[in-house]
Amino acid sequence: MFSRNVILLGLSQILALTGATIVFFTGTILGTEMAPIPTLATLSNAILVVGVAIFTIPASMMMSRYGRRFGFMASALMACLGAIGALIAIWQDNFFLFCAMMLLIGGNNAFAQQYRFAAAESVSEAQVSRAISTVLLAGVIGGFLGPQIARLTKDLLPYGEYTGSYAILAVIYLLVMLTLAFLPSIRAQEEKFIGPERPLSAILVQPRYMIAVLSGVVAYGVMSLLMTATPISMHTIHGHSLEATALVIQSHVVAMYLPSLFTGSLIARLGTSRVMGMGILAMFTCVAIDLVGSQIYNYWTALVLLGVGWNFLFVGGTVLLTQSYFPPERFKAQGFNDFTVFGAQALASLSAGALVFSTSWRTINLIAIPLLFMVLVAVLFVSRYPVRTVIPESGQVQPTGSQD
Repeated sequence: MFSRNVILLGLSQILALTGATIVFFTGTILGTEMAPIPTLATLSNAILVVGVAIFTIPASMMMSRYGRRFGFMASALMACLGAIGALIAIWQDNFFLFCAMMLLIGGNNAFAQQYRFAAAESVSEAQVSRAISTVLLAGVIGGFLGPQIARLTKDLLPYGEYTGSYAILAVIYLLVMLTLAFLPSIRAQEEKFIGPERPLSAILVQPRYMIAVLSGVVAYGVMSLLMTATPISMHTIHGHSLEATALVIQSHVVAMYLPSLFTGSLIARLGTSRVMGMGILAMFTCVAIDLVGSQIYNYWTALVLLGVGWNFLFVGGTVLLTQSYFPPERFKAQGFNDFTVFGAQALASLSAGALVFSTSWRTINLIAIPLLFMVLVAVLFVSRYPVRTVIPESGQVQPTGSQD
């Protein structure tokens, strides 16, 4: 049975992802109405993603100094202020203030991405994959709740459409703070580790760490590129209805997080590299389906497979990452990983629209093939490198056989 930490982090993840989906759901709609020119309609959502990348390293530094609970609660307060600021921006019809508030909310999302690491640090090594999967599974609930809350509360206040949604959003982030106030201290067994802390450069050159980072970059990069380009290709270029496009995207979001019900068990049974390989195969199949047709069923099947592939590759890569550093090194190792991964996501999200209009939907999918092939080769070699363990009594490092 999981510790109280994992349960609290899972609840916080539900609330945080509910907030994130409210913002994503309303961002483009409000941007279309508020932006001075049509080409800036998606700027607020793009800044939200950029905010995640910008805040990843500051998030790790803050939690390294003040602890997980303080960092998580401070970021939730920042997002609450961002939601209130966004409400004022909508009321005053100030598009650029609204975009600035998205940066604050994106910063909170950077902190929330580290819920998975906090969960991993709260359980034994044998339970790491299941703890990570449990926290990510909360995304299913958040993905459903966010758009519904936004729709039902958009006219709650008389200050403009969706001001009520952002008032509720502020309350949601206050609930995140309240939930995390009960989070116990997470020490990650630092008191059992005796020995010098390695510099970041020594951690980065480990094959296992490099493969973990590459897996996260490709998982998020390919997923964001194809997901962001799909509504443009499906609705704008190929003329499918908004209802069908929304169904495809919603199905994709569910497919990203629902497999977390069993991803941890699969990793425990089959090994990390095999599950990551299954994820890569699912993403290759997604690309193949996209290339052979542009009917609704092509988009739906491909995006569902893309979501499942992302889940297997990202969860596996996170588990792999936790095996590449010692407890005192975790914040700098995690911070560099998340900065790289979410920087790639921001780049993919920002470039998807321009690429699909300047090239084609087919080209977008072809771009994914060498990236997937590269991470496949890396994963095939991951089992050649041993998993590190620490002998608490001596502090010496002793490699063990691969767990893959």
